[in-house]
Amino acid sequence: MKIYFTNSSNYGKLMMLIGILLFIPVTTLPFYPEESKYAVAFIIPSIISILLGILICRLIKQDDSTNHWQRVMQKGSLTVLFAWGFGFLAGAIPFIISGQLSFIQALFEAVSGWTTTGLSVMDVTVTPHIFLFHRSFMQFCGGLGFVLVMIMFVQGKQSMNLYNAEGHPDKLMPNLKKTVWTIFLMYVTLLFAGSFLYILLGMSPFDSLMHAMSALSTGGFSTMTDSIGAYHNIAIEALTILLMLIGTTNFAVLLLFLKRKFKQAQKVSEIRFLMILLIVCVPILALTLFYGLYLTVGESFRISLFNVVSALSTSGFSTTVYTNWPDFAIGILIILMLIGGGIGSTAGGIKLSRIYIMVRLTLDNIRKRLKPEHHVETLYYYKAQGKTSIDRTLSTDVTGFIACYLIIFAIGSLLLTVTENCSLKDAMFEFASSLGTVGLSVGLTGPATGAATLIIEIIGMILGRLEIFIVLIGIYSGVLMLKEKKPRKL
Repeated sequence: MKIYFTNSSNYGKLMMLIGILLFIPVTTLPFYPEESKYAVAFIIPSIISILLGILICRLIKQDDSTNHWQRVMQKGSLTVLFAWGFGFLAGAIPFIISGQLSFIQALFEAVSGWTTTGLSVMDVTVTPHIFLFHRSFMQFCGGLGFVLVMIMFVQGKQSMNLYNAEGHPDKLMPNLKKTVWTIFLMYVTLLFAGSFLYILLGMSPFDSLMHAMSALSTGGFSTMTDSIGAYHNIAIEALTILLMLIGTTNFAVLLLFLKRKFKQAQKVSEIRFLMILLIVCVPILALTLFYGLYLTVGESFRISLFNVVSALSTSGFSTTVYTNWPDFAIGILIILMLIGGGIGSTAGGIKLSRIYIMVRLTLDNIRKRLKPEHHVETLYYYKAQGKTSIDRTLSTDVTGFIACYLIIFAIGSLLLTVTENCSLKDAMFEFASSLGTVGLSVGLTGPATGAATLIIEIIGMILGRLEIFIVLIGIYSGVLMLKEKKPRKL
């Protein structure tokens, strides 16, 4: 018997891919043989995932009929939503089987990993190395995305739709497969370079690999309780800042830098806007810390630069605690976490390009009110591919996304004040970190955090990583599929 179902082969391939990724942490055991007892926690879900994927590919064929719900499905949102949902559950299973975490905690840790958030409920001082690797490896792969990794090896008819649906807007090469391989090679090369430099600066090989994976994926998981601040090393902080900035930069722009097309790269609106934000926010935050915490000028700028980059890039590494920071400084970080990094990068948040476009639209609206009615000006911005006009469709998409994002941020923040009985300021910081997939925390998220708070943050992380509309379209497509299409037998 064969069942016909839309996009089924993609589901099976993605399940096999996730199964393979789950097995990778086992490769750390030769270096830490005392942790061999945890191997089964990874091998079992890995084998099950691979076998289920093979079964689906063999028993289920794709239905080629065309109707309304299938046209919605062709956008790829439901497939992407399935891949990430299955990845979240599969990534949580090793924590559960080994008894490291409860179900909600394990799901939270897996979601935080795959979405490259970095919020954690684990005590890293007692966590085995294989699970520390599992967390950081999830972040590294999550930065690329399941679909992108799958396209490296298998390219189907709907690959471009899936590629776009997962949040990769640019084709770096004429061929999609070459684009994906280019991104992967850049990512892996930077990983090895970052790890090597960390070792030269005094990190252990294991810690260097974990921090390089987390920095490039703008994830933020660390092997230290005090994150990067535990090393008290300005060179390590400088390297981390560089890796975070690389991670938050659009892959298409990174390719321009690698090709030494510096003039073209410096024209990109995202890059210019990023530099403006850093130039403005770093001194302001430094002065706030200097007058509010009585730090030295040098220390204030050092802490400010690192944490501004961490928040804006949505990386989540830290060099200090925020419990004693002035409210004004906390407010700056909240705004930066909401803005986020570059579109088409591993970063989260609203994204720099959307904020830039919104600023341009706002200024243009003000200008129109001050100038004669017959005055007409075409707005544009620069992408890696060149000059692009800001038309009505783009304006509507940007304003709609930002409005939706801020509404979710407001609701989530208010809910956290109820579940955690905390101040609105702390709730806004924590949920901005979740929704922006940042990972910075004022202390609300940890091993003792309640299940209700973790669930709210899980929802925030998923919506933030999959950019809201992918989730909504995916859910809508699934509901429509169940209503209008039932599996048919042959």
